[in-house]
Amino acid sequence: MLSDELKKQAALAAMSEVKSGMRIGLGTGSTAKHFVDYLGAEVAKGFECLCVPTSIATMQQAQALNIPLTTLDEIDRLDVTVDGADEIDEQMQLIKGGGGALLREKIVAAASDKMVVIADTSKLVETLGKFALPIEVNKFGLGATQNAVSDVMQQTGAEGGLVLRQSGDKPFETDGGHFILDASFGRISNAQTVSEKLLNVPGVVQHGLFLGLCAKAYLADATGVKQLG
Repeated sequence: MLSDELKKQAALAAMSEVKSGMRIGLGTGSTAKHFVDYLGAEVAKGFECLCVPTSIATMQQAQALNIPLTTLDEIDRLDVTVDGADEIDEQMQLIKGGGGALLREKIVAAASDKMVVIADTSKLVETLGKFALPIEVNKFGLGATQNAVSDVMQQTGAEGGLVLRQSGDKPFETDGGHFILDASFGRISNAQTVSEKLLNVPGVVQHGLFLGLCAKAYLADATGVKQLG
């Protein structure tokens, strides 16, 4: 079965998590995009909601579908956020940020009563780290930050290298105006330790380890949709 079809199945299954009148966080990425499409179709039928998008791309998609939007300045809590993941393990620890929206995704997830992940089962892993960990960093002092992150990787047994994400011939820039370093750990045996050490680096704004945030996941394969949590 095509990957995009599986993403649609997972997104459709997560529609069971939303009820009319809810405040909903809208994720970013190819799977979350399908969820926003399904939500937009319900809004067209009279479904009521107030949503916070996690990226400019998602905001534009939601606006085109007439989904009512707000910000976390206007409301302080969300009922649920539905978003994709680059990796998820059985403990529902995540790596996110492949699309470059990890900071806003984490802010929105943390402001939600529940985070629901949607993905195909290829994203389910025994141990996080095969997918390079995105680390959002300040432009200022980039060289020093890269060196400090490399030190953290060495301390925690990373198996690969560190690269500055590119977009064409320029560094990729997030919606918030930051750069992203992609760190190839290979295997992250203690995600909490890696998280704490990275956040202690002054130039690190945030990283793509989402720990203790995901409450439920819908993972689709050719046999149907598996639920975690």
